[in-house]
Order: sequence, then structure tokens, then C-alpha cells
Amino acid sequence: MSQTAAKQFGKWRSMLWPIHGFELKKFLPMFFLFFFINFNYTILRDTKDSLIVTSTGAETIPFLKFWGVVPGAIIFMLIFNALSNKIKRENLFMGIMASFGLFFGMFAFFLYPNRDVLSPVALTNWMAEHLPQGLKGLVGMIRYWPSSLFYIMSELWGSAAVSLLFWGFANQITKIAESKRFYALFGLGANLAMIPSAWLLKKFASLKAVLPKEVDAWGVTLNYTMTAVVIACACAIGIYWWINKEVLTDPRFYDPSEVKKAKKDKPKMSIKESMLYLLRSPYLGCITVLVMAYGMSINLVEVTWKNQLKLQYPNPNDYQNFMGNLSYATGITTIFMMLFVGGNVIRRFGWGPAALFTPVVLALSGLAFFAFVLFPEQLAPVVGVFGTSPLMFAVVFGLIQNVMSKASKYSMFDPTKEMAYIPLDPEVKLKGKAAIDVVGARLGKSGGALSQQILLLVFNAASIIEVDPWNVALLAGMSVAWILAARALSRRYNDLSAQKEAERAMEEKAPAPAEPVAAKATAQISN
Repeated sequence: MSQTAAKQFGKWRSMLWPIHGFELKKFLPMFFLFFFINFNYTILRDTKDSLIVTSTGAETIPFLKFWGVVPGAIIFMLIFNALSNKIKRENLFMGIMASFGLFFGMFAFFLYPNRDVLSPVALTNWMAEHLPQGLKGLVGMIRYWPSSLFYIMSELWGSAAVSLLFWGFANQITKIAESKRFYALFGLGANLAMIPSAWLLKKFASLKAVLPKEVDAWGVTLNYTMTAVVIACACAIGIYWWINKEVLTDPRFYDPSEVKKAKKDKPKMSIKESMLYLLRSPYLGCITVLVMAYGMSINLVEVTWKNQLKLQYPNPNDYQNFMGNLSYATGITTIFMMLFVGGNVIRRFGWGPAALFTPVVLALSGLAFFAFVLFPEQLAPVVGVFGTSPLMFAVVFGLIQNVMSKASKYSMFDPTKEMAYIPLDPEVKLKGKAAIDVVGARLGKSGGALSQQILLLVFNAASIIEVDPWNVALLAGMSVAWILAARALSRRYNDLSAQKEAERAMEEKAPAPAEPVAAKATAQISN
């Protein structure tokens, strides 16, 4: 091999696999730690939907998200903050993992088999008779409270295990130079975990075909599925223990003095303070709209799709088997888009087109999905060409919509959102991210759920389909606001980036003592 070819090969190798041989001792355990955490995330995400939708209906999901998940997240953070001041980091990580594993095992082998005994039947029967039909989801949430608790704990796994435990640990022990090479591969590992988890979901769901009719096939499926979750929790605990024992004691990989530390603690801002801060900055306000619009839009479409999925697959085993197909498709499509689409679109076409990709995909596919739901008779001739029913066509189209929305989020939305913070001054960046976490993330996650609750109650609807015309209007409105905010942010981002590049070029050509910049962050907010 010629010297030029060898250099070219080395360049391509470093792009595809930038990990040095000696770093595998640190990289591989972290890779598999994230793998097992996301393995559970995929299984729990699909199982919680199968459990709730087939037992009490998709109408329960908005009530669970608003009245269950949001308070649950607040309670968890209060407990975590209290324990973090009293317990060592290692013990806290392993204790939380073990607690989740214990709950999911207890649910499968105790709470679910005794759900009829534990259910407050008399209370919920009275509520069903005296409350409006629009509160049917609230009644179902209380009647099937063990399943509701499972849903809440499954949602918390994403926030606690993925965001708080793994990324908090990774940010603590990873050096700056390592993070540039490690983090992208961690993301690929997380998406690879979807494939075996989807395979297991389908495998356990198919047990119904070989079990006697008198056996509760869904209960058996839950036993096997939650056993896999408990084993994955144990694997994560074991890997974490090994990292602390073998990796963090090796000075090549961990030296507290060299690890990146934040210059300031993340400012804690109330909702009122966050709103006022964002209102003063059109730039940060646009980012907030992007975050809120995604959370609300995806929620508006998913609840209706899950309702259609229940109509097509009322049996929980069949429902879970289809959800396994969703995870298969999401994992493969996301990996493809992360490797070949996301970065290429950003490099070739710029920030603006890449930021517009997700809202356009979600809006067009979402509105098309609602058309098949709202006008099944009118579209029956078109659907008949494919030899299927309008319901099944809506289910499959909703699957495609869901996969494309999530894949575009991971490969386009998340990178462009994080890029938007780069040109900002440090103080604006720090306070802006804190404010957006308080306002944008929370309102995005709960806003769609709250709007659907209001619609169900105002129109006294027993099914989410009855208020879908209004959901279409909300989706259209959110999409327009999202696209307008992305275009406005694109102009500001390009101008600000060009300004920063010009300032950097001037400093390189004629270095001079830096002038005071104390008021720079404040001035930036009003731009």
C-alpha cells in the first residue's frame, strides 16, 4: 500500500472509528452501559403503551402524562436531590437502578396478577356514572392504577436512567478530547439496542400462539419481558461497578483535575423568571417554540395512532408484537439517518433546511395520517388498491409517520437545536438553556396532553377520535408556528455565526487586548 493510500485509509478509519486501542477499556463499558439502559427504555416504552391502551384506551394517556408523569418527575427529583447530599454517587446510581428493577419485577409477578383485587372498582364505577364522558381517561387511570404506576415508572426511566444517570455519569468522567470521539458512538449504541429489544418484544408476544387458551398469555409475556428488564438492570449495575473499580482508578482514563467541570452551576429559575428571560430574547424564544412545538405535535398524533392501533389489535400480545415492529423500524431508520442523512444535510444545505426538515416531515405525515382516520369512507377506493382496510392502512401509515418523526428528531432536530446555542455568549447560553428546560421542555411534554384533556371534557367525548378535527387544527397551528420560528431562527443564527466568525478573524489578524465584554451577554439578548 502506498504512503498516500495509507494516509487516506487512516483518515477514513479515524472518521468511522475514532477510538484508540488503549481506550477500549473505558469506551466499551460505557458503550454497553448505555446499550442496556436504552434496551430497557425501548422495552418499557412499548410495553407501557400495550398495557394502557389495550386495557383502558388511548384516552387515558393525556391524563397519565399530565397528572401522573409530571408529578412523578417532580417527586423523583426531590428524592434524588435529597439522597445525593447523603449517599455516595456510586451507591446512588446502583440504588436507583436496583429500585427500578425491583419495581418492574414486582409489577409482573405481583401487581399485575392481583390487579382485580387491587382495583378500586366501587369508586371508579361511581365516577363513571357521575362524571362526564370526557373524564373517561381519568377514571381508567384510577381503576387500573397498577398499570398507571407502571406507565409512570416507565416514563421516568427515560428521564432518570438515560438523561440523569448515564449522561450525568458520562459528563463527569469523560474528558473533553474523549467526548468529541465517544459521544456520537454512544448514540449509535443506544439505537442499536432497539434491534434486540424489538426482537425480544416480538418473541415474547408470540407466546400466545403456543399457550393453552385458559392461560393468561399477556401475563406470561409480561413475566418474560420484565425478567429481561431486570436482567438488563443487573447488567448495568455490574458494568457501572466495574467502571468505578477498574477504569476510574486508572490515571490514563480518569483524573478529576483534567475532567471538564462546569464554570458555573446551572441557574435555577422559576417558571415566571424563565418566561420573562425568554420574552426578552427573540433568539431564545424561537428555540423555545421549536422545543414546545415538537413535544405537542408528536403527542397530538401519537394518541390518535395508538387508538387506531388498539382497534386493529385489541389483544395486548398482538399490540406488543406490532410495537416491536415499530422499534425495529425506528432503530434501523435512525441509524441510517444519523450516518448518512443528518450530517450531510447540515453540511451541504446549512442550518436552516436541516432545522425545517423535522417540522415539514411531521406536519405532512401527521396531516395525511389524520386524513385516513377522519375520512375512511371517502378514501376507501384509494385504500382498496392496496388490498387492505382503511383502519389497517391508517395503522401502517401511522407507523411510518412515527418512525420518520423520531428518526428525523434524533438526526436533524436535536443536532440543529444544540447548534443554535453555539454562537451565544456563555452567560446567555447558560441561562437560556436553563430557561428553555423549564418552559419549553415542560410545556411541550404536558401541553399536548392538557389540550387533549380539555377537548375531551369540553365536547364530552368518549373517544379521542371524536375530537380529532380539533387535533388537526392544533397540529396545523403548531406546525406553522414551528416553521416560522425555525426560519426566523435560521436568519438570526446565520447572522450571529457570521458575526462571530468575523470577530474571530479580526482577532487572528490583529491581536489586541480584549475590550471589556461584561455587558455583551445582556446586549445579545435584545438582538
